[in-house]
Amino acid sequence: QVQLVESGGGSVQAGGSLRLSCAASGYEHSTYCMAWFRQAQGKEREGVAAIDTRGTAGYANYVKGRFTISRDNAKNTLYLQMNSLKPDDTAMYYCAAHQFCFYRNNAPRASPTDFAYWGQGAQVTVSS
Repeated sequence: QVQLVESGGGSVQAGGSLRLSCAASGYEHSTYCMAWFRQAQGKEREGVAAIDTRGTAGYANYVKGRFTISRDNAKNTLYLQMNSLKPDDTAMYYCAAHQFCFYRNNAPRASPTDFAYWGQGAQVTVSS
């Protein structure tokens, strides 16, 4: 049974940094496409970043240059390093997994309908 558990959320001031982790179990983590999504209150869930089994990453324009997705297959863990945080980044952040990635412009895409397995989420709050 696939399990994804996020950690590392919290509150930070604008300009600060946070690192989210997602511990994976119940499947062969190294063979799965992984991604981060977020959902702000009253808004639809949106993709943040995705990473394939080779480590190739794709980012949404609104986080490009500020966020970095990475994976440690030996630890079955996915990460999201978030720098230069803005109040607009406030949301519940979810990690997700799927057996394979879909690609856009040669980079894995983070589209909610592409992912079958989801964690429970970690809250990130950025104050101005």
